[in-house]
Amino acid sequence: MSGFSLRHLQIMAELPEHDTLGSAASELHISESALSQALNTIERLAGEQLCLRRKAHGITMTASGRYFSSLARKIVAEVEDLNATFPHREGVLRGPVRFGCFASLSPHLIPAIMEGFPPLHPRVQVSVQVGTHDDLIPALNSGELDVAFVYDLMLPPDLRKQVVYETEMQVLLHPQHPLAALERPLQLRDLVDEPMIMYESTPSTDYVLQLFAAQSLDPHIIASLPQMILVSAMVGRGLGYGMLMERPNNAQLSLEGRALAFRRLSPPNYPNSVVAISPRHTTLSPRVQALVDYATDLMGQAMAEQRALAELPGSRSR
Repeated sequence: MSGFSLRHLQIMAELPEHDTLGSAASELHISESALSQALNTIERLAGEQLCLRRKAHGITMTASGRYFSSLARKIVAEVEDLNATFPHREGVLRGPVRFGCFASLSPHLIPAIMEGFPPLHPRVQVSVQVGTHDDLIPALNSGELDVAFVYDLMLPPDLRKQVVYETEMQVLLHPQHPLAALERPLQLRDLVDEPMIMYESTPSTDYVLQLFAAQSLDPHIIASLPQMILVSAMVGRGLGYGMLMERPNNAQLSLEGRALAFRRLSPPNYPNSVVAISPRHTTLSPRVQALVDYATDLMGQAMAEQRALAELPGSRSR
């Protein structure tokens, strides 16, 4: 294994920019004799001549020297990027954060996070991926994502979890559906004979079916759709009911502008939570943890405000 040091690479990255050793030495803040000695060491380690040094003609890079310098320049640039990215200096966060979000949850989290977090940490570059557990968990394990926001449903044991907010299963109805007029929370047996629009995704579908199966009930599914926005649109047209987790920033309208009604399920209720997950063998960097903390505070406040409105007199979502 060669003994090239970072300083050797910095010298070779800089050398092609100069015609003389004196000019290069000045830029590198070393003496000309020290630079000459360093070049001798670099060429000895490389096993061949990398530059021609002649007093009357300055310095000229050989073909091998030009190739060496191009590689050295890339490595030095990457090291400088690492130094600028990863240290947590004076409370300033910098560098990339790549987070994932469960598909049906994404409209309720991503816009709020992308609006509020970057102004607080302008040197952090945030990117996002949307998908189901089948997409997000492999991306976490491969290192493509730093963290993902998902429901705490059927997660593998090798993931670290941090609760973002508590939630529970709700029923989505057309406002004129007879069940929407009931003054009490709904029960699964109220729904079993009604047409159901199933949100088809992993693990949501299995979770809903397990809820019914636990009470020896079999829902009447008339459609299974891969997007919650389609489920809401179907419910908004009175074609059936849907089941979904309570979410923050939840407008009671379908994409077509049709009214929707959200109703709670009676005890035994089905509490759950949205969690930030990451591989158990990794540690979140300060910038990733800052994003998780921001989402936790933001979503917790939004849920509290939403629940306070639901508790107002006349609200049937209680």
